[in-house]
Amino acid sequence: MNKIQSINLSKSFFIDGIEIEVLNKINISIKRGDLVALSGRSGAGKSTLLQVLASLDTPSSGLIKYDDTSIESLNNSELSSLRLKNFGFVYQFHHLLEDLTVMENVLIPLEILNRSTNKSEVLNIIDEVGLSHRLNHHPWRLSGGEKQRVAIARALINKPNFIFLDEPTGNLDEDNAEIIQKLLLDISRKYNIALITATHDSNFIRNFDKIYKIQDMNLTEA
Repeated sequence: MNKIQSINLSKSFFIDGIEIEVLNKINISIKRGDLVALSGRSGAGKSTLLQVLASLDTPSSGLIKYDDTSIESLNNSELSSLRLKNFGFVYQFHHLLEDLTVMENVLIPLEILNRSTNKSEVLNIIDEVGLSHRLNHHPWRLSGGEKQRVAIARALINKPNFIFLDEPTGNLDEDNAEIIQKLLLDISRKYNIALITATHDSNFIRNFDKIYKIQDMNLTEA
């Protein structure tokens, strides 16, 4: 089935003892292959919703379900396994390990899973993001766009059903942003991977099938 669903999801934070409500009774359903964009002003709760949907944070109330499994019913080990096997992540900042090569950075999710893979398969993914010529380079030798390509390859290596994107091109110039955006969309279509992105980029957003806006803690379809 491969579906993520939130049911009456609410999220609050406590700052200096004061409760700040960010999301209020959010209901959304996303299946494999969907292209879903989250828009809204800075601080509206886009990144928070991504974090909770990806099980990197917990809701204050309501449920997150993956297929027929309620996320809250899983222990830490089961939750980590669910994320590693089904989810990929690409952020505004690439979060690469500077002392590892491109190849080594891409392989990190598989090493955590203790899963071996065919070397040619890894090379194909790195080639797909256009970095075969940078295979043994360290991040400090790469441009910003190339670093983000490594992050995309790393997100793809475990063959996820969903990739969560938090302002994935927010740190790039316009030309590199367009290249990375096209790459992500092409990869989604080729492998039937759902993209769930929080972004301010109107050019990127218009490529998505479903566009939601977060405003006043609520989610509405644009």
